[in-house]
Amino acid sequence: MLRRSFIQTSTLAVSSLIVGFSVLEQKAVAATAGFENPWIRISSDNSVTMVAMRAEMGQDVYTTFPLIMAEELDYPVSLVKVEMAPFNPAHYGNLSPYFGGMQVTGGSQSVMSHWTQLRTIGAAARTMLVQAAAGKWGVSPAACTTQDGYVMSGALKASYGELASLAALQQVPQSPTLKNTQDFKYIGKEVARLDTKAKVDGTAEFGVDVRQPGMLAATVARCPVMGGKVRSFDAEAARKVPGVQGVYQIEEGIAVVAIDYYVANLARGLLKIDWDLGDTSSRKDTDTIMQRLRDASKKPGAVAKKAGNSAEPMAGAATVLSANYESPFLAHATLEPVNCSASIANGECHVSGPFQVQQFVHAVAAAIAGVPPEKVFVHTSFIGGGLGRKSMFDFVQEAVTIAKVSGKPVRLIWSREDDTQNDFYRPASVHTLEGGLDTQGRLIGLTAKITSPSPSIDKVPAWVSNGVDLYMVEGLADVGYDLPNFRAEAVIQDVGVRVGFWRSVSYALNAFAIESFIDELASAAKRDPLEFRLALLQKQPRAVAVLKLVAEKAGWGKPLPPGRFLGIAQTHCYGSYVAVVAEVSVKDGQPLVHQLSCAVDAGIAVRPNQIEAQIEGGLLDGFSSAMFQKISFKNGQVEQENFDTYKMLRFEDVPLVHVHIVKTDNPPSGIGEAGVPLAAPAIANAFALATGRRLRKLPFLDA
Repeated sequence: MLRRSFIQTSTLAVSSLIVGFSVLEQKAVAATAGFENPWIRISSDNSVTMVAMRAEMGQDVYTTFPLIMAEELDYPVSLVKVEMAPFNPAHYGNLSPYFGGMQVTGGSQSVMSHWTQLRTIGAAARTMLVQAAAGKWGVSPAACTTQDGYVMSGALKASYGELASLAALQQVPQSPTLKNTQDFKYIGKEVARLDTKAKVDGTAEFGVDVRQPGMLAATVARCPVMGGKVRSFDAEAARKVPGVQGVYQIEEGIAVVAIDYYVANLARGLLKIDWDLGDTSSRKDTDTIMQRLRDASKKPGAVAKKAGNSAEPMAGAATVLSANYESPFLAHATLEPVNCSASIANGECHVSGPFQVQQFVHAVAAAIAGVPPEKVFVHTSFIGGGLGRKSMFDFVQEAVTIAKVSGKPVRLIWSREDDTQNDFYRPASVHTLEGGLDTQGRLIGLTAKITSPSPSIDKVPAWVSNGVDLYMVEGLADVGYDLPNFRAEAVIQDVGVRVGFWRSVSYALNAFAIESFIDELASAAKRDPLEFRLALLQKQPRAVAVLKLVAEKAGWGKPLPPGRFLGIAQTHCYGSYVAVVAEVSVKDGQPLVHQLSCAVDAGIAVRPNQIEAQIEGGLLDGFSSAMFQKISFKNGQVEQENFDTYKMLRFEDVPLVHVHIVKTDNPPSGIGEAGVPLAAPAIANAFALATGRRLRKLPFLDA
């Protein structure tokens, strides 16, 4: 550490109360000179700054995290300042079973993973402030109270800032007392977002806002066919465009570097590239890809879950029903296309941009830049929609490579067309299901198999075990229903298309198939779909509660306007219990959705208004993908380019959305993705009731 940095850090530690958290020991820890893992800092001016250890991409950790901490600290949440954590998985890693210490934002894990940590830090800091005040005033800590950033005892009163330096000398409590839920002041209340103003007035820094002295803009021409490479290129015309600073061949294609993006993109259009398209016999189209998945689905799969007579689940069934369901590839289509800024100078590499997995970014940058890992610095900006796309690192790889070959700091920007045609797509899938009913119409056996490419196998191989990708069988291995005989299987089938993690990952794929098929079984049993589900969920009271609530709110069993029908679906995902009812009519032989009603039990509703917003957004995301969206291939090339060909939900198509939150004292669970999976099956189930025709292929308006 440089002498100047040591003095500055030491001074900060002395004048402020800085409290961190040991991820490995799961306890609050105190600050020291050179302290590297502050989670909150209380300064002498009575300001509180919190470090957000998860990236902000719309799910609002910049408000929810401070709110949880401020609740126990007893400090006005609206005054908390927020900074993004640097790359340091030892201090800011996520120890959830999903991520095992990686510094990652995903899986709807942020609040549920850090709920206790944030409360502990706030309570520890508050305890230290009270102890400091008690010692200063010569009173018992029990004689002190706190309110809105002040400690009080009788007529005595001091701000947290006045006490910060004394508090920093106190012992950090290992197990500070946490509030009872009935004493919450902020948690459970509708608190306004802290980052709204910055996002409205433009002061919030997104990836494309990053600027450094001498920074240039870069864009890359990539092969239009999957797996293609550059055979040769002519850049003479491109280099003549005023403002172009260089043209470079990299692994992914041809990079153009210029004074701004407009110039770079203009020059890119003048490149003459001879592409080596590879073996034309292996070039893919959608029909051959889907047929390959259908053929693979006939193979025995790796068993992900089994119960009872799993070898012969239909033994003794009076009625056996089978069905196949199909889902297409999907693009992420985030509002902000991927981008990344990189610079390599003075033995250091700095990488800035919208990153969901800093671990991947750091490793890739170190490998390409050729500098020691400790000399790689990852700066995470606001993310204009992640949805899983920004957990990948291809755009980071390109940016760091261009910075290295050009010797200049660069800001790489992908166009919408680049993003749509070079995504890590949600895997296409084929589901094969079979169910058996006894003579009384009770479900006694179920088999469910998913066949798709694996989103994990080439990224995090540890998530694939014995032929089962954990991110293929969410909501399939854990259907939640009480099934006497059950078997869930997975078949991993590569089809030459790169795939990744898309909002709600495999929950949406599996919920569409499972919840549609449950309705088919209810119909075969001549039983009400709601009653049929409730009978299978008697061991899941929270699932029963959300089903009954949404049914009541949507008017299940009551008269509807002429021509309208209700479809229902439920799931347990990311720790939350969710049920959805879709109100649908038929127009030109297609479903017309009027209303989507949702009931959700997400444990303690930390911020009810944000839960409502996340469920609304998730439902509409699921609705959009169910009705319109698909990525298709012809001769190895993606056919969609922009929103004119990759149709997204438009305002005129948006149905009414109603969200009903179940109040409980259970720990908070995930909500950012929980609204996505059930829109498709609820719509399909209502349409089947209206027409007698079952929709087994997505998107519905392409079926």
